[in-house]
Amino acid sequence: MKFTPYLNFNGTCKEAFAFYAKLMGGEVTFMQTFGESPMREHMPPVFHDHVMHATLSVGDASFMASDAPGDRYNAPQGTYISLSLSDPDEAERIYAGLAEGAKIEMPIQATFWAAKFAMLTDRFGIPWMINCEVAA
Repeated sequence: MKFTPYLNFNGTCKEAFAFYAKLMGGEVTFMQTFGESPMREHMPPVFHDHVMHATLSVGDASFMASDAPGDRYNAPQGTYISLSLSDPDEAERIYAGLAEGAKIEMPIQATFWAAKFAMLTDRFGIPWMINCEVAA
């Protein structure tokens, strides 16, 4: 069994996944818009360019997403995508990218449990934790 986070966006899924793929060295392995799907005839034309389903793979991890149609979008709350990193410099680099236009909850810093830790909600509305544990 494995857990795969599924994110919803408010019309920015394509842009967000392109950004995440570049920042994290991943690859968008699947992306289909509502207009490219059998759902096309059931969706208003304004949603045809919105993403119905996408998958982003980074190393051996992946997450999926879509643009929530119409009035179905709700901003994420009560959860974070937690990135576990082993290199403090890589943690700083990822943080710097995600922090552009973000709401910073906790700037990246050393903590009693981590060499680097941060919490933020990125410009696409996705909450992230960056955790780089202290080497044992």
